[in-house]
Amino acid sequence: MRQRDSEVSLCIKYLLFFFNVFFWLIGCFISGIALWARVAYMQENNSISMFSGWNLDPAFIFLFVGVVMFLLGFCGCVGALRENICLLKFFSISLSIIFFIQLVTGVLGFVFRRKIQALVSSKLQDTIVNYRNNDNLQNLIDYSQMTFKCCGLVSYLDWQNNIYFNCSQLGPESCSVPYSCCKIDRINTYCGKKVLSDVQMTSADREMKIYTQGCIDGISQWFMEHLIVVGGIAVGIALLQVIGIVFATTLISDIRRQLAKWDQPRGWHTPLYPNDM
Repeated sequence: MRQRDSEVSLCIKYLLFFFNVFFWLIGCFISGIALWARVAYMQENNSISMFSGWNLDPAFIFLFVGVVMFLLGFCGCVGALRENICLLKFFSISLSIIFFIQLVTGVLGFVFRRKIQALVSSKLQDTIVNYRNNDNLQNLIDYSQMTFKCCGLVSYLDWQNNIYFNCSQLGPESCSVPYSCCKIDRINTYCGKKVLSDVQMTSADREMKIYTQGCIDGISQWFMEHLIVVGGIAVGIALLQVIGIVFATTLISDIRRQLAKWDQPRGWHTPLYPNDM
């Protein structure tokens, strides 16, 4: 639908506007939750630096995603509503770059999945070491282990690298694993007690009590089992991005045609509306 004197499609304009309002609100929500989690961590640990331990805090990942969605949504909303070519170009180009990065990452991730698993495993060992030092990280690890039914990164033995669970240390959690590794329905804090000790527990007893598979393999297995659902979500996200890019570029073309129409020289006898002749 176009106005009589306009080359700009109102349908595309407002579809793009509401499309971006939705993602702008999601970006605000994600950013707010991430900031709240970070501030709570700072208060609990008496930290005065917003960026201390940023590389181990999952809140920063969500904050980054939220800020990117907020900025793109804002540019898309204002660009569509105000018919601003500069903002629409920024939105379209940024979304195209993100789409390209996702596509390349997906292809490379599939082709080199074994190498990537090994690389991720080595890089994430610090998350095991710092399990007790960051509540956000601890909650993420516990959630992952319970959801994907796994323990540690490569195996449950990774918890030997944590000072609180290492068998060489004296303490209530010595030679144990976090409760999130346990298989029992009613989990208690010390359900994984002494499972790292071969002296106090056999392999059969250990496998009845905790998950022994590492989360790298556990997550990979979960993705393979839910490949259709994951693939459908990925295609849906990609389709939304393509629609956003197409709408933005179409709107830019409409605006340029309208500007060119306005810039055309008019004689005194040229009517503004051809239909009025």
